[in-house]
Amino acid sequence: MKVKVLSRNPDDYVRETKLDIQRVPRNYDPTLHPFEVSREYTRALNATKLERLFAKPFVTSLDGHRDGVNCMAKHTKTLSTLLSGSCDGEVKVWNLTKRECVRTLQAHEGFVRGMVVRFCGSSFFTVGDDKTIKQWKMEAPGYGEEEEPLNTILGKSVFTGLDHHQKDAVFATCGQQVDIWDEQRTSPIRSFTWGVDSFSAVRFNPVETELLASCASDRSVVLYDMRESTPLKKVIMTMRSNTLCWNPMEAYYFTCCNEDYNLYTYDMRFLDKPITVHMDHVSAALDVDYSPTGKEFVSASFDKTIRIFAKDGGHSRLVYHTKRMQHVICIKWSLDNKYILSGSDEMNIRLWKANAAEKLGVMSPREREAANYNQTLKEKFQHHPQVRRVARHRHLPKSLYHQTKELRVMKEARRRKEMNVRKHSKPESVPLLTEKEKHVVTVVK
Repeated sequence: MKVKVLSRNPDDYVRETKLDIQRVPRNYDPTLHPFEVSREYTRALNATKLERLFAKPFVTSLDGHRDGVNCMAKHTKTLSTLLSGSCDGEVKVWNLTKRECVRTLQAHEGFVRGMVVRFCGSSFFTVGDDKTIKQWKMEAPGYGEEEEPLNTILGKSVFTGLDHHQKDAVFATCGQQVDIWDEQRTSPIRSFTWGVDSFSAVRFNPVETELLASCASDRSVVLYDMRESTPLKKVIMTMRSNTLCWNPMEAYYFTCCNEDYNLYTYDMRFLDKPITVHMDHVSAALDVDYSPTGKEFVSASFDKTIRIFAKDGGHSRLVYHTKRMQHVICIKWSLDNKYILSGSDEMNIRLWKANAAEKLGVMSPREREAANYNQTLKEKFQHHPQVRRVARHRHLPKSLYHQTKELRVMKEARRRKEMNVRKHSKPESVPLLTEKEKHVVTVVK
């Protein structure tokens, strides 16, 4: 004989202490909750509006330079250390947690053109307009000691860029040619030229560490392998690229920022056209840096803004600007994926949040759960017109807004003219080019 008995376990409904919140029994049967989707939609819309309301990306400004900030370098081992070089040859070491300068040294005569921290974090290298490469200790000199470089190499021409190998005691410089140097030697172990008079940037691949790429003045991006004596190949574009950055997670991909206001992401195996064209800037893009996750990158522009793009997104996710910030020369994404650092013309370094609406500091478990729940709702309803409209809306400075509008009109006029030419020409005499194909002139191997 079966006997049905009501069985209740006090653990399911009794609080352990008075301070705990009351446990509420819930039945998740969807038939009992007929308006669940509409409730969730309202919550998603409110969460999106609150996110825009609390989007306060600016954290702090680090001032102390007496000339425009020309280059920056992240410390490879500690998150709180940043190095910056200015146009008057001064290098400063910053402590980001205390928000103060901990060391200043006069490194070069004229501009500091590039700087990089050694992979072990014990020293850093700088190059300048005085044709020298200098290696400095990361620790400040003791009391009464002089600020002297560990090593100084005098080059034959001005160096415009610098990068260090990820594992070996090897670094690369660029100027009139791309040179590979051993730290123990005063002359380059290998030099690459390809009929170009100057290079503006050089970068080692962080994954395939023997590969490197450079931006040249003849509008080309050149790829090299350190193990070979000649460059691998180059892609020539319609306008000059200023700098480039490799994706730290996907070895084949790199993004270069161009004078034509766009950024281009290439797969180094197929250089005949970029994978993605990233548009939104209204003036030349000057610098780019990837997040450590490889999913996003940040770009700095002459139009006084900073934009964050998804690696496969054609338009920016966020745009940062202030009234005081002038042309942004250099940009870095911190290694903990939380902050962005920008150096600009008016002698300031600014610290921004990578996620504008993120709450800084310690969060309680309930707070974190609520934030995760809201994030999931926003992702679920992101394509609804109202939610999308609120999430995409950005306030821009008046001048920037009108420039964007003007560029849109010009682009539409060019498209219309092209269509008319094609309409009144012999069939197939005017080829139809996609946006990706327009910007590549040729690939040379």
